[in-house]
Amino acid sequence: MKLLNVAAGALNQTPLHWEHNTQNIIDAIQAARAQQISLLCLPELCISGYGCEDAFFAQNTVDQALTCLLDIVEHTQGILVTVGLPIRYNNRIINAACLLGDRRILGFIGKQHLPNDGIHYEERWFQPWVPNQRAQIQVGQATYALGDWVFDVSGIRIGFEICQDAWIAGRPGRTLYKRGVDIILNPSASHFAFFKSEVRERLVVDASRAFGVSYIYTNLLGNEAGRVIYDGDAMVASNGVLLTSGPRLSYEDFVLVSAVVDVEATRLRQVQDRGPIARDASEWVIKINFDFPAIEPRTQKAELEAWERGGYLKEEEFSRAVALGLFDYLRKSRSQGYVLSLSGGADSSAIAALVFLMIRMAVENIGLDGVKKKLGYIQAIQDCDTSEAIVGQLLTVMYQGTQNSSDDTFQSAKELADDIGARFLSIRIDDLVETYQGLIEEQWGRKLTWETDDIALQNIQARVRAPSIWMLANLSNALLLTTSNRSEAAVGYATMDGDTAGSISPITGIDKHFLRSWLRWLETVGLNVKNAWVSPDRSGTMSQ
Repeated sequence: MKLLNVAAGALNQTPLHWEHNTQNIIDAIQAARAQQISLLCLPELCISGYGCEDAFFAQNTVDQALTCLLDIVEHTQGILVTVGLPIRYNNRIINAACLLGDRRILGFIGKQHLPNDGIHYEERWFQPWVPNQRAQIQVGQATYALGDWVFDVSGIRIGFEICQDAWIAGRPGRTLYKRGVDIILNPSASHFAFFKSEVRERLVVDASRAFGVSYIYTNLLGNEAGRVIYDGDAMVASNGVLLTSGPRLSYEDFVLVSAVVDVEATRLRQVQDRGPIARDASEWVIKINFDFPAIEPRTQKAELEAWERGGYLKEEEFSRAVALGLFDYLRKSRSQGYVLSLSGGADSSAIAALVFLMIRMAVENIGLDGVKKKLGYIQAIQDCDTSEAIVGQLLTVMYQGTQNSSDDTFQSAKELADDIGARFLSIRIDDLVETYQGLIEEQWGRKLTWETDDIALQNIQARVRAPSIWMLANLSNALLLTTSNRSEAAVGYATMDGDTAGSISPITGIDKHFLRSWLRWLETVGLNVKNAWVSPDRSGTMSQ
């Protein structure tokens, strides 16, 4: 048996935060080396961050990425590592993966298929690499291979599919199979969506079976920038079996997921398949010497995390994805907390609960001290000793009632705020509504009534709430959470500058029907939080 200890590493990066991104990569490499890992796959564009947008056009972005690459390569003694970065070739920007090892740059691979739908806009910034094209690129004083290469590392052949490459019918894996690769690496930046991890798993497992390889997949983690959330999906499959898969939606800076793969077993699969081979395949191979250490066999088979086994996957994913997104958005914007207009209704109550879950799950995952460290710039939480105490410092809610508000909505808002530990304020806005109504009536030349001016009178109540809640956000140096959901926007029920006023919209893509069912689930079933973060590596039994 030829055994290799390999790993996929999920990273929580920030676009253009060069120092943080570089250190996070170095820390992940050092942790992998401590686990005697020989081959580590890190995510797509992990050096620069995926969400740089038009900053990819700037020469400084490419230059900084290469500078960071040269820093990282010094930490790769005794380990093979792949990192992602933008590079410039013939005045085109290439989304590239770079293989490093033994303090050397071994070569660059260009991404061949660029997503240009939904939230992805890669065709604006990058040039797709043409299959079967080879080139040279200069980094510093040295020249390195760039293109559609296979790396022959002491007899182990390694190839690449970069994120979208694996999602298309004519995926590069088919060509790599003809070239006799043993391992395919897939560094990705694949945004979170409900049940998407199941699709990724099928792509990885099926590729490992169809191509007779070990397949290492990794993804970015957290709210990297803006509205995009990554779940940190990372897995290793071999010969059609998922060997290991890591915890998704973690609050860690990085998560490593390791497995021992048997190269001889995958080669036997290819021999038995007797598939087509590439003519003159050797011309696409870069030969590299590397000392792979002797590895003991390991029995392993991936298992679902506890929260993925409970039968409420969509509810769990929604809770964890939005909570992690809120946590990262808060700390990366260096805001002091969140402010929310809490009406006692489904939308605002759900958002308040999500902020509480943000802290509760963070504490469960990285501990109270870990939360304080990650939010170290917020002095108000440093003496807190419970999740509720931290929520009290980070979340301020205000009930803004009128003569049309009921006691039930006030009590709902007050009890929820008390239960989660949020700071609760309450004001009456009737005088403000009457002032605006009177000013318009005077200029309009008639009285406004509910019989003739229903929509206008409803909207002014919603809009009058905005200035005061914005003022609280400004006073607290906090982010204002908006409460509009997808259903309201779809039917035109949302009040512009009322429900839509704010800095960040946690439920803007969620429909009202699901939101109500989620609240019922949260009340009656709740999150499977305890013990959900026990191990970063799900392993069981599999005979190597």
